[in-house]
Amino acid sequence: MIDMLRQYLTIPFVQYALVVGVLIALCSSLLGVTLVLKQFSFIGDGLSHVAFGAMAVAGVLHLTNDMLFVLPLTVLCAILLLRTGQHTKINGDAAIAMISVGALAMGYLLLNLFSVSSNLSGDVCSTLFGSTSILTLTKTEVWLCTGLSCVVVVIFILFYNKIFAVTFDEDFARASGTRAEAYNLLIAAVTAVIIVLAMNLVGSLLISALIIFPAMSAMRLFRSFRSVTVCSAVLSVTCALLGILISILSSTPVGSTIVAVDIAAFLIFSLLAKLKRKVG
Repeated sequence: MIDMLRQYLTIPFVQYALVVGVLIALCSSLLGVTLVLKQFSFIGDGLSHVAFGAMAVAGVLHLTNDMLFVLPLTVLCAILLLRTGQHTKINGDAAIAMISVGALAMGYLLLNLFSVSSNLSGDVCSTLFGSTSILTLTKTEVWLCTGLSCVVVVIFILFYNKIFAVTFDEDFARASGTRAEAYNLLIAAVTAVIIVLAMNLVGSLLISALIIFPAMSAMRLFRSFRSVTVCSAVLSVTCALLGILISILSSTPVGSTIVAVDIAAFLIFSLLAKLKRKVG
């Protein structure tokens, strides 16, 4: 098995998958802690459905580079979701449910009405569950993912203190002069970028797992925001690497395998937390 793994690691598309998987897992974990603490973790689920609908429209329009259409539209919907939840009678959960279900339904309807593929079921399954798309990345897509991931990481580092303040006590942050609404919009926009990138890794239906599980696992053992964020990042990257390698060796769907590893890690961390409480 080790020899087989070494042989696979020399193949370019496997190297591309590992690089992109690590970058997406890292970005997802950084924003995941904030989204979980703000009780807005399901924004990932809603935006992933929006991205699916946008990809369906891009396919119907025969766009050669759907990222140029999907990314701006998903960012726009992220901002609308946040503002709708804050300034209208529709609360955040209801807004996410309405937009996500509507986008998912309209996307599938468009794909059926204007089918551009002879294997519609296979294409939809791949988009929803990320079965093979991570293993078919081009060099251009890898560089694009790398660039956007670096932007996300830089933004998180530069605005770490502001994101921390808005996450834990938004009212106090606003009273102390922090433009809380602007940073909330920044968080929503960056989350949308991560969602679009992660669709190639785990598919649109499983993206929330990348955001939620590493953060929740880290919270089992750690209490400070920085410790949870660092642990979540390390755990997310490790699970992504293991998931991709296991998927390649056992010929299982990449996205589902990564999520299964994340679930196993969460159970292990929960067990460690119980043991820590008993010892303490």
